[in-house]
Amino acid sequence: MTRRIGNGDRSPLPRRQAGQRRGGRLEGTRFHDLRHTCVTLLLNLEVPPRVVREIVGHSDIGVTMTIYAHAPPDDKRRAPGKLGDALG
Repeated sequence: MTRRIGNGDRSPLPRRQAGQRRGGRLEGTRFHDLRHTCVTLLLNLEVPPRVVREIVGHSDIGVTMTIYAHAPPDDKRRAPGKLGDALG
């Protein structure tokens, strides 16, 4: 269950935790921003997407991959070389 807090941020954090967040280094950071960072890091650490999907509770793997799976620039540069290696 989520509830609206502050500036319309939808967050499962109770108001007191949102207040604690304002007092620390996370001021201005929405709960969703932390979730997005966590999912992106898990995918970059090569945690299987189906596991990440289960952790965040998406019903469809497409949601996880479309929203959170970003191709880092290094991966984009290496991709043609890998294809060339595979084709010999």
